[in-house]
Amino acid sequence: MEKNESLNLIKKNTVISSISLFFQSGYSAVLGFIANLVLTVLLTPKIFGIYFTVLSLIAILNYFSDIGLAASLIQKKEISDDDVATVFTVQQILIISIILIGYFATKPIMNFYHLTIESQYLYWALLFSFFLSSLKTIPSIFLERKINFQKIVLVQILENTVFYLMVIALAIAGKGLTSFTYAVIIRSLTGVITIYIISPWKIRIKIRYSSLKKLLSFGLPFQISSFLALVKDDLLTLYLGKVLGFQTLGYIGWAKKWAESPIRIIMDSLSRVLFPLFSKFQSDLNKLKNIIEKTIFYQSAIVIPATFGLAIIMSRVVDLIPKYGKWSPALPYFYLFCASALLSSFSTPFINLLNGLGKVRISFYFMVAWTILTWILVPSLTLYYHGFGFPISLLLLSLSFTVVISITKKIIDFSFIKNVYKSLLSSLVMSLAVLTSFYLLPNGFLFLIISIIIGIITYLFFLKVVFRINLFTEIWKTFQRS
Repeated sequence: MEKNESLNLIKKNTVISSISLFFQSGYSAVLGFIANLVLTVLLTPKIFGIYFTVLSLIAILNYFSDIGLAASLIQKKEISDDDVATVFTVQQILIISIILIGYFATKPIMNFYHLTIESQYLYWALLFSFFLSSLKTIPSIFLERKINFQKIVLVQILENTVFYLMVIALAIAGKGLTSFTYAVIIRSLTGVITIYIISPWKIRIKIRYSSLKKLLSFGLPFQISSFLALVKDDLLTLYLGKVLGFQTLGYIGWAKKWAESPIRIIMDSLSRVLFPLFSKFQSDLNKLKNIIEKTIFYQSAIVIPATFGLAIIMSRVVDLIPKYGKWSPALPYFYLFCASALLSSFSTPFINLLNGLGKVRISFYFMVAWTILTWILVPSLTLYYHGFGFPISLLLLSLSFTVVISITKKIIDFSFIKNVYKSLLSSLVMSLAVLTSFYLLPNGFLFLIISIIIGIITYLFFLKVVFRINLFTEIWKTFQRS
């Protein structure tokens, strides 16, 4: 009886956490959409390129911040106070060391990229926010282990609201790149104060070497995979900034951000819940099979039509928004990123499954392969295709999702195609309906909204009539079962 109650509590927390994360992602997406419109109207592609580059510099530092210890605390079945204190202490030693290195590297970095004094202040602000964010790790881990993401969501909503509102206000006031500088500091202060109110933890400084050794057995391979992701993604951004220039990098950053927005909203939310969930059920393969098939179904039902729809309407959005025509050169990049983002999203739940099962070495091997191939393809294709080299490389690499699925199926026998093809066919019909409406309706914001509504209705209707799937009913059933 106690076991069933515990299972029901986990299921309930999982559903509530997922809904909370989706709400947060949706809220942030709407807020970010408004901010993006304002900023991309007021600011130049070059400023966006600089911001994109500085963020990548900080992301590089972030990967060295805890050597996988936070993930070890989440994956481990039982944790002690010594485990928690050890993780916090080691993390702070690493972070303070990294911040000092980053601070003393300011001049070489500024000279290398020929950045302005405003860029330097932004870099320092991000270093400071990096330290503040590290203080949130332990309170967040406590909530993640309980799959209480709704409380983490509250913190993120406050952070994003403060950040976007400040950026918009300061950009309108003509502060340019400095808008980001003030916003990141206030955002970080808001986040760290709120998380300690919601999930109090008395800071303890202690290192117990027996705890550290056990945690590192999982944490090091996990963090090496994260480090390879750094080499594959953020170092690549720095390389492209130097080779292509900030103007082209600004176009690439804009295109990649928009193309990946459905993935960020859906998959980032799912991933945060799936890793601790898979860890809890790591010994129950039948339960894991059910979870992974449900994940594939809902991911496909939402991400595929969202990506198709975004790809279809974006050219109209660029035409209709005043002063947004300057982003037209980024549209070809955008379409390539849409394709690569959609395909690569199908790797995400399975990498989380492997990590949750403790098979971090398999995901590590995938990351090694992706990193090597990325650094072979991108410089080579950039040499011949300039700005198109990067998105083409990502598209080619995204096809490897089939290999990830194939290897995971050897561990858990699940059905992939059955949970994907219905949403794919319905999305194709939806796309045809939207394109037809473009030819029949005049150009304008009102008619664009009408076309979007036509697309949504067509998608849901086709799912219902042809495949007997009522998406809202399916979601409600899942919620009731919790």
